[in-house]
Amino acid sequence: MTDLSPPPDSSAEQPAPEPAALSAPLRYLLIAFALICVLLGLIGAVVPGMPTTVFILMAAWAAVRSSPRLHRWLYAHRIFGPLLRNWDAGGKITRRVKWTATFSMVFSGALILYFSHKPWITAVTLSIMGCVLIWLWLRPEPSL
Repeated sequence: MTDLSPPPDSSAEQPAPEPAALSAPLRYLLIAFALICVLLGLIGAVVPGMPTTVFILMAAWAAVRSSPRLHRWLYAHRIFGPLLRNWDAGGKITRRVKWTATFSMVFSGALILYFSHKPWITAVTLSIMGCVLIWLWLRPEPSL
């Protein structure tokens, strides 16, 4: 039996399926999902507490499978491109992004503490944000 896996020293990414290989409805569904994720990522860039990075990563995932044009646009974008390239290079996140996310979550946490009247919602939300921050700060950073 032939082993089709890449050699251990290969850093090549697994090729994505060609958009033409997908059925038209699935391709359009993925394009719509990618565009919705880009829109949510843009909203998250200005709304405290709403994530940006996760939506852009999901948009890139869907775009690579459905729209080479959208995928190229995301990777060439002046803000999203470096984020995606760093993620592709080993899940790396810059310190600036980490601090921005931290301040955004602290601000959002303060709003939740001030306005929330349900202690269990506050506890769950702050716990999730704390877990995300721990995970975020444990991610490697790209070398300068």
